[in-house]
Amino acid sequence: MGSMILPKPIGFVVALGIALLPISAHAAPMLTLERTNETYGNGDPIWLLKLSDGSKPLARWQAAAGASNRQRLDRRWSPGNGAPLPPGTYRLGSPEPLGKDLWIDLQPQFATSRSALGIHNCFPGVGCICIPDRQALNSLAAAIRRWQIKSLKVID
Repeated sequence: MGSMILPKPIGFVVALGIALLPISAHAAPMLTLERTNETYGNGDPIWLLKLSDGSKPLARWQAAAGASNRQRLDRRWSPGNGAPLPPGTYRLGSPEPLGKDLWIDLQPQFATSRSALGIHNCFPGVGCICIPDRQALNSLAAAIRRWQIKSLKVID
């Protein structure tokens, strides 16, 4: 039986204070946003931001993206309606302070009339990706900076 050579880990992702799987030196970490079947106490759907190294999950953060009564509204061509972000790929900006909040800019890489999109600390989520827990947002920002993540893919 042959031995398996594993890439040398270069760091660990920490989400909500828990050390997770190592990221290999040859990895291209990817960030995705996916809807779940779970809901917050107010009925709004829980979305997950997932960081992965290929098919290996590394970390995840709970998010809100649109109130429960706005999930089925037009997501691509109706700015200001509070619907979740349209599916597709977004260029991810560097985390930066915005007053007492933290803002991560999102630039759609497809045709849409939606603008001023980002990830920040808020709840409920109406139009942006909202991370209700500030420590989780800080953890996400640290992962984006450390591994220089430049894009986000909204799957649903």
